[in-house]
Amino acid sequence: MRIVVVGLGKVGRALTAQLAGEGHDLVVIDQNGELIDNIVNIYDVRGVTGNGGCYGVQKEAFEEGADLLIATTSSDEINILSCLVAKKIGTQHTIARIRNPEYAKQLRFMRGELGLSMVINPEQATAREIARVLRFPSAIKREQFCRQRFELVEYRIGQDNPLVGITLADLYHNIRVKILICAVARGQETIIPSGSFELRAGDKIYLTASPQELETFFRKLNLYKERANNIMIVGAGRMTYYLVRELQEAQRRMTVIDNNIRRCQDMSEKFPGVLVIHGDGADSDLLREERIDEMDAFVALTGMDETNIILAMYASQFNSCKVVAKINRASFADLASANNLVDSVVSTAAVTSEAIARYVRAMQNSIDSDNIKTLHRLVGGRVEALEFNVRAGLPFIGKPLKDLRFRDGLLVAGIVRPNGQTVIPSGEDVLSEGDDVVVVTTDTTLRALRDIVK
Repeated sequence: MRIVVVGLGKVGRALTAQLAGEGHDLVVIDQNGELIDNIVNIYDVRGVTGNGGCYGVQKEAFEEGADLLIATTSSDEINILSCLVAKKIGTQHTIARIRNPEYAKQLRFMRGELGLSMVINPEQATAREIARVLRFPSAIKREQFCRQRFELVEYRIGQDNPLVGITLADLYHNIRVKILICAVARGQETIIPSGSFELRAGDKIYLTASPQELETFFRKLNLYKERANNIMIVGAGRMTYYLVRELQEAQRRMTVIDNNIRRCQDMSEKFPGVLVIHGDGADSDLLREERIDEMDAFVALTGMDETNIILAMYASQFNSCKVVAKINRASFADLASANNLVDSVVSTAAVTSEAIARYVRAMQNSIDSDNIKTLHRLVGGRVEALEFNVRAGLPFIGKPLKDLRFRDGLLVAGIVRPNGQTVIPSGEDVLSEGDDVVVVTTDTTLRALRDIVK
């Protein structure tokens, strides 16, 4: 597809890497010529230096408009203007990154009257991801498929974990829970495991199952943590606003700490039921005074990655506490995850770029007349979990999975029947018309369900 990316901040650069890797005809626009030069030297893309909200600049990118324009600058207004100009010159689809909470109240107007195909708020999307993890603290990360009937969670195996040394075949036989370990990250290696695969300490595993079976699995291994109800958050910015709003609906007890008196007052006025403390969240004496040792969860959301990492490391010494940290710089996030410095890491750039990439893949999919319904990236983008709908005409419908020759590095991880039944597939199971199927693969170019077989 012909795609224009306006703005080369963290989100814009992450998107450029993803979309260029998928072979799209890509043009990037930014007012910083040096950024443009760097991106053009790294990726197979064209660059235009200028304001993405200007008619002439967009015409230089694609004379008659593109298939899609994605506006990710730091200015909501420029992003909206860029989308409006794009529609006028013939661009069919537009996506705007909009962060101001005031604009969030009129998203329906923006989509309907301004013609925006998608509006994404990075802070709100990231807050929702944090909230999902806090509802199931045993997991590092939690994704949902098939209208929330099927889940995929990321889990790290520690030194004294009962899973250490067990082969997957023995695990499935002994535990008698319908779960599937569909991918394993071991150091720099990514594995789609077979039944003979043996789990080791330090492995990151990706499990699929229904929500009920996942809970049963962790309970049987004595690894289950109840949902976090007593939560401490350091930092009172926009993301905290969205997170508190998300969690308050479930009546959780929250303490928010920030060193900015204005932000504290604003948070206190908007959420009267939340305990807001004006103070230095990096002060260990203050954290102990506010009973960090009694918290179920600790979330570091300051504006500094380094501070969030240190706070998360400090909170991790309290064994019962689920720790989440916002780390935007990719190198820091990789370092924190690889060395187990932080339990769960979230990045606004990663969350935003992944959401937009899902939309782009869905657009491409509609052009190809197939049906990717959901897409999630795992293991730093090296593995993808995709949800397809099984349509009539596929040659392998009704055939046992054991008789199919799947592509290398690919696993059918789950099936949801039209009646809502969830199936962890065995070799005897078959795909039927109308099923939703979750496929996990190391081939990040997979776009169609028909391509899962050789």
